[in-house]
Amino acid sequence: MSETAVTNDLDTLLDWKGRSESSTDVISAANCRKLQDTLDLDHATISDGDVLPPLWHFIGHIGSVPMHRVGPDGHPKRGGFLPPVALPRRMWAAGRVRFAGDLHVGDEVVKTSTIENVAIKEGRSGTLCFVTVRHDLTVGGDLRISEEQDLVYRDHPDPDALTPEPKPAPTEAAFSRTITPNEVLLFRYSALTFNGHRIHYDRPYAQAVEGYPDLVVHGPLTATLLADLAAGETGRQLASFSFRAMSPLFVTDPFTISGSVGSSESGERGDTGDTGDTGDTVELWATTPSGGLAMKATAELR
Repeated sequence: MSETAVTNDLDTLLDWKGRSESSTDVISAANCRKLQDTLDLDHATISDGDVLPPLWHFIGHIGSVPMHRVGPDGHPKRGGFLPPVALPRRMWAAGRVRFAGDLHVGDEVVKTSTIENVAIKEGRSGTLCFVTVRHDLTVGGDLRISEEQDLVYRDHPDPDALTPEPKPAPTEAAFSRTITPNEVLLFRYSALTFNGHRIHYDRPYAQAVEGYPDLVVHGPLTATLLADLAAGETGRQLASFSFRAMSPLFVTDPFTISGSVGSSESGERGDTGDTGDTGDTVELWATTPSGGLAMKATAELR
């Protein structure tokens, strides 16, 4: 199979817009119990038939390619389902999830993924390419989850450039938890999501190639912790959840996840995306050890 040439030509990349692929997977109780242990949750043991907690669908529909098709960063080589962006660094920058219905452990779920858009922008750190992917998860033809993911591609960091300070995080919280990530947590989450990106487990690569000071905590992991915080503190299920990564978090550095309950009827809403749902909302955020904003999120409650 010949490799697709990588490019930053927008017209070429837009040829991928509208491309779609589908897969079928069963939500595994065994994998859910492994995630429960990885997140160190005290919930009752998960079994078939239980409602899947918010964002736990991230451990399903795991894509895989042969080793000869793995790129130097640990992701699949460019030019498969995702467009062949030449910019070397890729991250999951933001996501918007609408829970149209419940997924249950043991459900057979069809996931249909579609490239919604490709855009190139110039930022303070150089050229950025944004790829938006929509995932629709159905059971027996009924939509249960509709999700949009914003992936961003960027160049390698300039070693002489100063790292910008993150914006300060909110300081008024109704509830919060402290998370101390370690190498085992990052390894286990990488394994459960089959995420080969080396910034999460290969310290020399993360530091020398991608320019991070240490191993990076997964954005989806932080988002899952925030969603669990919202559901656990309110005792209610989520109608939607949106998040945006603002600044990276690193292994062994304790960080806090926090939230406060509001109402969408007041018109006050975070800028992580308007889902159009109504009802109570929870504003959430993750704070770096220095008080910076690492991630912000909004949960709409059923």
